[in-house]
Amino acid sequence: MKKRPLSLALWLLVPMLFSACSRQPQDELPALTVEQTEWIGKRIFANECNLKTACLTSWNAGEDFPSLGIGHFIWYRGDQQDVFVESFPALLDFYEAQGVAIPEWIASLPGRDSPWPDKVTFLADLESPRMQILRDFLNDTRAIQVQFIIERMHASLPALLEHTAHKEEVAALFLEIARSEPPLGMYALIDYVNFKGEGTSETERYAGQGWGLLQVLEQVLQTRNETPLMAQFSRSAKVILARRIMNSPGDRGEQRWREGWNARVATYMEGL
Repeated sequence: MKKRPLSLALWLLVPMLFSACSRQPQDELPALTVEQTEWIGKRIFANECNLKTACLTSWNAGEDFPSLGIGHFIWYRGDQQDVFVESFPALLDFYEAQGVAIPEWIASLPGRDSPWPDKVTFLADLESPRMQILRDFLNDTRAIQVQFIIERMHASLPALLEHTAHKEEVAALFLEIARSEPPLGMYALIDYVNFKGEGTSETERYAGQGWGLLQVLEQVLQTRNETPLMAQFSRSAKVILARRIMNSPGDRGEQRWREGWNARVATYMEGL
């Protein structure tokens, strides 16, 4: 059985770990209203799936794993090792922590590993009863997935600060963005962490350079000017994603995603 990423396993524990400590910067993040949370969830679903239920069970071109749910959570096969941080097993844990029973066929899988050996097998199974059960479950529990994505962002700041030489500046910028143009700043942080990760994983690197939230924040710090902060965050994300494409292995063909990625980070400048 493969070893699950420890950082994901700790997402659910972070609030408990910090509750016994002095007040932390992430405690100062703005509270989201029900309406704002629903808006953010709809945006993420649109970003990943164009609001289409069929997209909740996908296997994207150029990838070696399925992407599931509104956040396109990655699910690896047993003993599969890849560059990207796996997130679907952590979502399953989150469901159970919320008292939500997961589909029986998934609960009975050895190690809860993805059962599809390749994309061909996955696509052949796309209209099977078990896949329809999974799609229905993911569609019916979109609100829980949104909460999972939000909590991942809330839990990200301690890891960011452990991996930067500019702790005070990164913490201050993180909070400044979160408070910008409510709920736009929170949406941008939440969506980017779900989209490209925290930027702290040692495996999520091409040519030694990451592409997660930490790298975007550090880019903002390097190029900070008088223009609106959310526009700077969006532009910095575009720069970091362009660097990822440039550094990526040629056989991955990441250039195909540039237009869509740029369109996604452009939404970080848009209001309600």
